Amino acid sequence: MTDVIAFQGLPGAYSDLACRAAYPGWTTLPCPSFEAAMDAVRGGQAGLAMLPCENSLAGRVPDIHRLLPESGLSVVGEHFERVEHCLLAPPGATLATLRRAHSHPVALGQVRNILKELSLTPVIEADTAGAAQIIAERGGIEDAAIASALAAETYGLAILRRNVEDAAHNTTRFYVCSPAPHVPPAGTPDCVTTFVFRVRNIPAALYKALGGFATNGVNMTKLESYMLDGEFTATQFLADVDGHPEEAAVRRAMEELTFFSRELKLLGTYPAHPYRQAHRGSA
Repeated sequence: MTDVIAFQGLPGAYSDLACRAAYPGWTTLPCPSFEAAMDAVRGGQAGLAMLPCENSLAGRVPDIHRLLPESGLSVVGEHFERVEHCLLAPPGATLATLRRAHSHPVALGQVRNILKELSLTPVIEADTAGAAQIIAERGGIEDAAIASALAAETYGLAILRRNVEDAAHNTTRFYVCSPAPHVPPAGTPDCVTTFVFRVRNIPAALYKALGGFATNGVNMTKLESYMLDGEFTATQFLADVDGHPEEAAVRRAMEELTFFSRELKLLGTYPAHPYRQAHRGSA
């Protein structure tokens, strides 16, 4: 099913919105977990999965770092989606009648200003779209949801106020994953390469492993560390670099990384999203 894209969450979630923005005309497939979204791709129920990896305010999405390297899927693209929180309520509710705001804890942490302005008590829910669904089913004029405009449309809620997020730069980055790699041809400009690695247990191993990127002028845009199997000494790194593995500079840097690493796994090479190119070099 090549024109189906899976995501974690309920219809109307921000991941659903990202799928529709990146692949208009495709059918979106809601899944209860990241694992289920990956399973849908592996099992052929979907051609792609849209998986959030980091947010400009909340930081990385840890489950993706843990699950993606062992998923068997390849990163074939990236997508940046601006998070535009809306204050949603059942018909008949007004700003004056509201008493509580329901949403995911991360979303609630991003709308503190309006919670304070309207004296709303935050109520934690599993996700933003789920909060919208709960509010729609409950009805009443005292409860609202913080969710997307798509969630308002999906669940028949009124948008009492748009763009209630505290920071205008609130953006989520997604990995687009496929059962097989779709590596652009060598020489394709503006590529990003994603990989995971584990360094050898020797002094200054990380410094030596990454030195090749500096000496070869390769820009590393992301470097995240996380523990494996609950072991404090078993650390894996996930990295993004600008460039294609077949470029001479990237190839030399990866060779040096390989020499100082116990394990190296390429997760994908893909075209840089226009958002990345527009913000490249900005402070």
